[in-house]
Amino acid sequence: MMTNFGKISCTARYLPEKVVTNDDLAKILATSDEWIRSRTGIEKRHVVTDENTSDMCIKVAQQLIRKSGINAEQLDFILVATMSPDYTTPSVACQVQGVIGAKQAIAFDISAACSGFVYGLSVAEKFIRTGSQYGLVIGGETFSKLLDWQDRSTAVLFGDGAAGILVEAQDTPSILREKLAADGIRNQSLTAGFQANKSPFFDEKSESSYYLKMIGRDIFDFALRDVVSNIQEVVGEEKESIDYFLLHQANERIIEKISKKLKVPREKFLTNMSNYGNTSAASIPILLDEAVENGKIQLGSNQKIVFTGYGGGLTWGSMLLTL
Repeated sequence: MMTNFGKISCTARYLPEKVVTNDDLAKILATSDEWIRSRTGIEKRHVVTDENTSDMCIKVAQQLIRKSGINAEQLDFILVATMSPDYTTPSVACQVQGVIGAKQAIAFDISAACSGFVYGLSVAEKFIRTGSQYGLVIGGETFSKLLDWQDRSTAVLFGDGAAGILVEAQDTPSILREKLAADGIRNQSLTAGFQANKSPFFDEKSESSYYLKMIGRDIFDFALRDVVSNIQEVVGEEKESIDYFLLHQANERIIEKISKKLKVPREKFLTNMSNYGNTSAASIPILLDEAVENGKIQLGSNQKIVFTGYGGGLTWGSMLLTL
């Protein structure tokens, strides 16, 4: 039996219409455009006004179906990476599956925060290797509902959006190397959505903590130590041959420092967080779709690309692949 491998054959993205600038935030928070921009590189972000995570992911899935020309019933799987689903259950992936009519597809969500898209693509590759032909991997986040909009340490950082890819089978490898990792010992560095147990049989008193909380210094140090090491392990001796690095879009300063530590020219690191902020699991596929749209990345060209995600969990991971 011939083994198939997964390749990315189509990309798409969706951003809510409403744009919130740093100046807009300065009207409701003790902050300024200069303060946010100098520390993060973020200038604006998109936020939903009447949509949820499933709505955005459905729009991405519909675009992928239309652009690729396949029928939704040909899909074998739908994976959605998110930490801001509409419900605990049903999954966003099942909501997408139902709306687009992908009757043959299995569907489930992946909770790996900002690493979710890389984790999802890794899972998708395994499905392709065991017989699947087509599948969707989508990253979607409605961070605006997770934020305490009075907390300037987090409210200025995040945005809403979704993006994804169609993965299909081919007979040659596209993912050349990958390395995923997690460290639950540091799980409190980034948290959101804690639900207290209100059962009459539960003895311990606890309070729900819905809003996102982040120890920024922990994440910054983690990115410059563990994530850099992870990229080095995946890239190996092929550093010079990499066309572009697509890292999770969290902070401009983090990417600049990673570039210096790796001794890779800054221009090889594509960025767009100035326009979108941190969109968590959606950040890498949004960046990828933009790069395909503007011609920097051409699917089928055999360009060498590195995807790297990192975030809550803690989770992180990198992939070296040809597109």
